[in-house]
Amino acid sequence: MVRSVVVLGAQWGDEGKGKIVDLLTSQVQYVVRYQGGHNAGHTIVVDKKKITLHLVPSGILHNHVTAIIASGVVISPTSLIKEIEMLKKAGVSTCKRIFISASCPLVLSYHVAMDLARENYRASKTIGTTGCGIGPAYEDKIARRALRVSDLYNIKNIENKLQDIINYYNFQLVHYYKVKPINYHVVLDEVVSTSDILIDMIVNVPELLDDAIKRGDSVIFEGAQGSLLDVDHGTYPYVTSTHTIAGSASVGVGIGIGCIDYVLGVVKAYSTRVGFGPFPTELSNDIGNWLCMNGNEIGSTTGRRRRTGWFDAVAVRYSAKINSFFSCCLTKLDVLDGLEEIKICIAYRKKNGKIIYNFPCALEELENLEPVYEILPGWQKSTVGITAFHQLPKESQHYIRRIEEIIEVPINIISTGSERSAIIVLCNPFNS
Repeated sequence: MVRSVVVLGAQWGDEGKGKIVDLLTSQVQYVVRYQGGHNAGHTIVVDKKKITLHLVPSGILHNHVTAIIASGVVISPTSLIKEIEMLKKAGVSTCKRIFISASCPLVLSYHVAMDLARENYRASKTIGTTGCGIGPAYEDKIARRALRVSDLYNIKNIENKLQDIINYYNFQLVHYYKVKPINYHVVLDEVVSTSDILIDMIVNVPELLDDAIKRGDSVIFEGAQGSLLDVDHGTYPYVTSTHTIAGSASVGVGIGIGCIDYVLGVVKAYSTRVGFGPFPTELSNDIGNWLCMNGNEIGSTTGRRRRTGWFDAVAVRYSAKINSFFSCCLTKLDVLDGLEEIKICIAYRKKNGKIIYNFPCALEELENLEPVYEILPGWQKSTVGITAFHQLPKESQHYIRRIEEIIEVPINIISTGSERSAIIVLCNPFNS
């Protein structure tokens, strides 16, 4: 019986993971974020009201669920507290329902300053980060100089450590990037003013979840950015600063890999990407604009317009392999309503004319590929709100089945709109 499910994106992020976590949460006791920071945005529509979460796991919208932020996540104290206040105003109970790991590194204003300074300095070679300070925060973690949530227990010790860190950053900001230094006292006030709130949320995450799984409770492990942004297995260097694939759940939470029963990949019915980096199926034409407008492809964290393109089955098949997907969820099918024809990228053509069917790891190779498409007829009917597979237009049914064949993973959940109820469930992981 399935008790624990990892839910993660199979593309470059923004696949609609929040809605799928929200859908499955009725059957679980815990929802756990295991990597990323407040640079990720999960948007859920409830009764036509849009709620966007950045750090708090999506399951918080269900009153019976405990939401946990595990040690693989970097936490901005001000962002977390702001998000909790937003939830309270929306009528969501948060008291003793949100817990954090003491091992989570803190994202502070000097991380943001460094992130922005680098992006401005790179100019044409910019990575396209969100400017939230996530990369520098993970650098501090790996360099073993990070302030962590556990440091908040002793503010006196923090003062000296913080001064050393700010000196380190200010030297680079002033002398190399030619920007204003960070004020030590402002950052210290930020840390001190939030310390009591964060300390009150600390819990031993590995112990809590090990006990929960042993007694038969169900858990969702929620990823942030998509698999193709993984720092090792994504389109490096145009990636995020952490591991976004399923294996990261075990590391980021602190549980054995044997505790994970099921991996559910979430994919859009087309492709999108925020920021820079290779994107073989990108459309810079009217259809690309159609997908952007009809799909409301505006970043929930940055407000940036997302790049859009046809479904890249080569990339998703690669993602399925590195994550060991049991099944997939296809989102935003309704965005394709009305198109006369729809394309699926089934291979890539290299400059020398050679056709390849595997996703290349080298950036130089990815940037010089041309997509090879299979063209399918579109459907001239609305799929919005349909809740049964047989009610879908025959052409959309064929489109879904063809994607399944190419990526070699069954599609068991199909989203047909932004509302909670606009969903087709062929097989629920927790009932499999």
